[in-house]
Amino acid sequence: MTERFIPPHGGYQNLLSYQKAEIVYDATVRFCARLLDKRDRTRDQMVQAARSGKQNILEGSQASGTSKETEIKLTNVARARQRRSQG
Repeated sequence: MTERFIPPHGGYQNLLSYQKAEIVYDATVRFCARLLDKRDRTRDQMVQAARSGKQNILEGSQASGTSKETEIKLTNVARARQRRSQG
């Protein structure tokens, strides 16, 4: 089998980091809906941070078709944000 010079992009749904980011996002949305007022700025910030984690992984995966460096950078940003939100 010959390996392409530039690999196909996408497939982020199969990444464990993306699957975990989806769980974190879903749990954050539910937590905020149950315990925080809709007008609370903290609620907006928490949901946005969880959404950003998913989005960075998605964008990193899509960028992998042209730049492995960009893919790794965005994936690491998402991982760091997840660690901060968990800690």
